[in-house]
Amino acid sequence: KWVSIPTQPIAVDDVLDYLSATLDQTGDENRLYEIGGDDVVSYGELMRTYAQVRGLKRLMIPVPVLTPYLSSLWLGLVTPVYARVGRNLIEGVRNSTLVRDDSARRVFSLKPMPVRQAVAKALEDEDRQFDELRLADFFADKPSSPYWGGVRMGCRNLDTRTIRVSATPEKAYDVICCIGGENGYFGTDWLWRLRGLMDNLIGGVGLKRGRVCADHPRVGEVIDWWRVDKVEENRHLRLTAEMKLPGRAWLDFEVTPDGSGSVIRQTAVFDPKGLIGLLYWYVLVPAHTLVFGGMLREIARRCENPPSSLRTTADKPE
Repeated sequence: KWVSIPTQPIAVDDVLDYLSATLDQTGDENRLYEIGGDDVVSYGELMRTYAQVRGLKRLMIPVPVLTPYLSSLWLGLVTPVYARVGRNLIEGVRNSTLVRDDSARRVFSLKPMPVRQAVAKALEDEDRQFDELRLADFFADKPSSPYWGGVRMGCRNLDTRTIRVSATPEKAYDVICCIGGENGYFGTDWLWRLRGLMDNLIGGVGLKRGRVCADHPRVGEVIDWWRVDKVEENRHLRLTAEMKLPGRAWLDFEVTPDGSGSVIRQTAVFDPKGLIGLLYWYVLVPAHTLVFGGMLREIARRCENPPSSLRTTADKPE
């Protein structure tokens, strides 16, 4: 029943616009304004709208015994919301939240955005924040022992690892930039080749594009199934996956000075698309230690003892 209760969701940006507009109001009396979005929808319609904006196909089946409390129990498994916070949010949907007094619309002359636009804007803002964020800053205030499966950042799952090397940041970055192509992926190459073959079989690019960038990759260049997304010379390299995935993926490397050496942070990021994406991530969690842990250890080893066979120039035509 609670899924059909009407609500009037409003975008955070619109709430901030209202708050800013109150600063221009004159008079000494206190006034209470009710604000809401442009659309009146049920919670079920709100969930359908989110699914459509995310490109998800969802069939909603009414279940008469699923109370808000029971719904809150599984919320933490499929969303980035903590269980306790989610329980409070879900318990709140028992009540209709509609604007009864629309005087705020007349006083402030603001038009809140429709719910579909608000959802799309929220997702765009999350992408922008991720693009601008240095992951080292994000992890600075996180616990050293994350929960099983990595760390959640919004809708994204992160597997992050760090290691200290005696090499300078410039040398460590040089080694990282050798990734892909004939150089491989710093250990467990057979797993990467297997994943590339699987990608080819389902119509993806696999590993056939090879490495087509020079010594230090530049934004937009190709490394196997990756595309260079972000570069800060001697500090930061981020690759975006172009393989077939139930979501989006990135591989991120950050190098920071540490005394006479460096600290390398390697982070695999996955933004799952629906339940299939979440299942994909958690099924592969046991392999992360082998693949990503082995990769970082091999990077560290090559920082200390670089092999002469590494190739950093283009080894295949595009």
